[in-house]
Amino acid sequence: MAFIFYLTHIHIGSEALLQLKPECERIGIRRPLIVSDKGVVANGIVDRVTATLGGMPCTLFDDTPSNPTEAMARRAADLYRDSGCDGLIAVGGGSSIDLAKAAAILAIHPGELKTYATIEGGSARITPAAAPLIAVPTTSGTGSEVARGAIVILNDGRKLGFHSWHLLPRSAICDPLLTLGLPPYLTAATGMDAIAHCVETFLSAAFNPPADGIALDGLERAWASIETATKDGSDVDARLNMMSASMQGAMAFQKGLGAVHSLSHPLGGLKIDGKTGLHHGTLNAIVMPAVLRFNASAPSVIKENKISRLKHAMRLQESDDIADAVSQMCARLGLPPGLSQVGVKREMFDAVIQGAMVDHCHKTNPREATPDQYRQLLNESF
Repeated sequence: MAFIFYLTHIHIGSEALLQLKPECERIGIRRPLIVSDKGVVANGIVDRVTATLGGMPCTLFDDTPSNPTEAMARRAADLYRDSGCDGLIAVGGGSSIDLAKAAAILAIHPGELKTYATIEGGSARITPAAAPLIAVPTTSGTGSEVARGAIVILNDGRKLGFHSWHLLPRSAICDPLLTLGLPPYLTAATGMDAIAHCVETFLSAAFNPPADGIALDGLERAWASIETATKDGSDVDARLNMMSASMQGAMAFQKGLGAVHSLSHPLGGLKIDGKTGLHHGTLNAIVMPAVLRFNASAPSVIKENKISRLKHAMRLQESDDIADAVSQMCARLGLPPGLSQVGVKREMFDAVIQGAMVDHCHKTNPREATPDQYRQLLNESF
């Protein structure tokens, strides 16, 4: 197991879960609210977490939906206060971690959650008083365990970002053994999320060489390991590399993301058959090839030879088409090839484009897309 102190305290490796109680003691959490979902509870992972805490009094909130919502974050925050909790432990994928971050705001700060959204100028309103959080990821994709942001669907239907260093988990417990039971489809979808983070933040035009190096190493690990982790979920080395790539993508995306995410965020807020349940990683995988083609002509991408550098990390030939390589990888992983396969309709495009234009990732894409260009990207991904 390794200990990394970059952005936050990170314990990564097999049996890293054993560091959870010492981290609670270091941070001063004595009565945590555990934020999880029913699937993680059913798999016995929450029981392993509580056993590791050795009798520490805990309260469980296990109603995290597939996409975190303001309504559920409010319920978690109410339970936090009613139970006299003094910190949060998020156990699960990015949804549980992001919901815990929203609860960390609402448990302490007044008003509606939208008050604290990034595009509403809310980042400065999030104070150091936000409830302390430890993240225990059980998937390898979002990297939310080392990120200062959260994505939440508001009561008004918008899917918005919340960003503050006060939301950064005080500690990340990254134990690949907790991901061994992750089903193949979720392994693939969350893994493509990690790959999208590494690719997008590397292509962002902002000057941040350390982030670029972290992103390229994360991409190399994920691209080499995702098929093995999907096909043989018991391969601990592959699981460790995917968990590291997920963490590295989020470390790097402090630099910014791009059009893959400015599209996938509003796409994830769509109601399909009355429910907002489209998987974020799956959406990233679907739109990434079209966005890669769009970004290939960006001046900063050409000047810094970024497409060739991505190909090198992915061990592709210079003559290979990187967008085709991503599409082919998704096909081998069994992910849907287009938006139409997950229930998106063309008549939904206007709402998606409207959301993309105001998304916090829109401005950090290496080419600033127009509404017509977003429509073209959606059509190419359909």
